[in-house]
Amino acid sequence: MKYKRILLKLSGEALMGEQQYGIDSNRLMQYAQEIKEVSALGVEVAVVIGGGNIFRGVQAEQVGLDRVQGDYMGMLATVINSMALQSALEKLGVYTRLLSGINIQQVCEPYIRRRAVRHLEKGRVVIFGAGTGNPYFTTDSAASLRAIEIEADVVLKGTRVDGIYSADPEKDPDAIFYSDISFKDVFDKGLNVMDMTAFTLCKENDLSIIVFDMNTPGNLKRIVQGDKVGTLVSMTAEA
Repeated sequence: MKYKRILLKLSGEALMGEQQYGIDSNRLMQYAQEIKEVSALGVEVAVVIGGGNIFRGVQAEQVGLDRVQGDYMGMLATVINSMALQSALEKLGVYTRLLSGINIQQVCEPYIRRRAVRHLEKGRVVIFGAGTGNPYFTTDSAASLRAIEIEADVVLKGTRVDGIYSADPEKDPDAIFYSDISFKDVFDKGLNVMDMTAFTLCKENDLSIIVFDMNTPGNLKRIVQGDKVGTLVSMTAEA
């Protein structure tokens, strides 16, 4: 295996599938099956999911709510998605633990770094819910932070596109695809990979990011086995 311990970042919107809102059960089970296959190979898997399919903190200000309150609402949305993924994984027989950045003792464990690492070492899939537990931080930032804390080998950002382009490939047919790119080039070219806080955390800790299409079956397994899939963002890669 190329990677022993990974952190998989999934967007909440990805869970919608073809729906306009909520969770598509088929997409959820597809993701659970992909994670199960990777875990069965002996790879230690941690997951962070967004909550955009239910609620985004930035929506709060648009409807007149307090931003901090809205961010906490968004954190709860990520917990809902995390619980759904946990249930799907357990339905497939995968041992799973959900750790939350805010205390919700009835449904998940509080996030404790040593406990998270121990779960991973025992072969359990660990899902991190509620972001960092703090307002003004995105789930991208949570993914980078948790990956650094658990000493993951790489952050795998599962999206709807097959990697990083010079422009939106759905709008610009001439968009250039990058198979490898450095942190510096991403910044210089103004490419949208993760929010700046998350991106900087990875850069400063020399933690590579792979952006790939999670909706293509088998991609996650191919990555951990060392196949070239998506776009690798690292300190030394060149565009």
